[in-house]
Amino acid sequence: MGDAFIRHIELLGYEKRFFPSQHYVYMFLVKWNDLSEKVVYRRFTEIYEFHKALKEMFPIESGDINIENRIIPHLPAPKWFDGQRSTENRQGTLAEYCYSLVNLPHKISRCLHVVNFFKVRHDDMNPVTDSQIKKPEVFLLPKDSKKNPTDITGPIVLQTYRAIADYEKSSTSEMSLKAGDMVDVVEKSENGWWFCQMKNKRGWVPAAYLEPMDGPDESEEPEPNYAGEAYTVQKSYTAVEEDELTLKEGDTIEVIHKLLDGWWVIRKDETTGYYPSMYLQKAGEVNTSVKSEQRNRSAPPRRSTIRNVKSIHKQGRKQISQETYRRNSKKYIQNRRNLRGNSQNKANVIIEKNEPEDNKPKAQPAVPPRPSKDLILNRCTESTRRKIL
Repeated sequence: MGDAFIRHIELLGYEKRFFPSQHYVYMFLVKWNDLSEKVVYRRFTEIYEFHKALKEMFPIESGDINIENRIIPHLPAPKWFDGQRSTENRQGTLAEYCYSLVNLPHKISRCLHVVNFFKVRHDDMNPVTDSQIKKPEVFLLPKDSKKNPTDITGPIVLQTYRAIADYEKSSTSEMSLKAGDMVDVVEKSENGWWFCQMKNKRGWVPAAYLEPMDGPDESEEPEPNYAGEAYTVQKSYTAVEEDELTLKEGDTIEVIHKLLDGWWVIRKDETTGYYPSMYLQKAGEVNTSVKSEQRNRSAPPRRSTIRNVKSIHKQGRKQISQETYRRNSKKYIQNRRNLRGNSQNKANVIIEKNEPEDNKPKAQPAVPPRPSKDLILNRCTESTRRKIL
């Protein structure tokens, strides 16, 4: 395999830390060419020092010789005192800087200076914290921040979940769990993989292995939508369990229930079953490199396949049987067909009624009745009365 290089850098937000003194660090999700994903933390002062060194290494591309040749993005210098407001306001600029940096020519974007700066450090895996002082506050960047750079969230208390069983990671980007472990969820992906942190560890965890502390999490899932949403299969999958479906790439299906563990209930014709959501794409959406990379990962485990589950809740999640999905789907499809049939019948009836109406001759105006002799004598003129005498 060739030298390591960075495929993508995404700014997740920043942390307000209180040890050894109050300061701010930015959180970056770094995606490497071996498909691994790492979260690193950097202060803005060291990001700016990295930027200055990069400009010195490439004076032509930084515009030092001719400003018209500059392709290295600009980055404002840190202020004398960087508080929370400046840290927050700088996120939009920093996100654009990272995007531009990765898309520079390979001699810059893949040079050792860039690669080494974003490599995982010991402090990234073992951040210095002191629970006796205060837990760091996390501020996440909204997903639509490119449209609204100033629309930054307030302090977020990350949701804490508990592992219901042991999980052994299968790649370096994942995190192993033991039953009872408490993790903070940084990002919930609808493909069933959640990015979590636990003390000095971070990584992707199957959502199926996690439960909230306050109760079963079916409240976070939407209700089934038997009308269905049109999706296209982007990757083939062969069913392993009886309630799963086998589909080929290019098949068109309808999603009727989006579940948190990344296994959605779908409908193909009148057949329903589970299918990995990460292998599906909404009809009409454009395929992206990020989605393509996600499909190279294995599908997350299903809740129903987890053994030795140890939940702290007396009542478990409510599960809808596959028979209920099928019965309601057939009922919805039949109603839809009936509505279509009725509309067609009504159209036919209207046509049949209109056709004979078109063939009929137009009605003639009615002739009023002749007035009686008494009426003429009482109301008409003298000359008219003479005619009837």
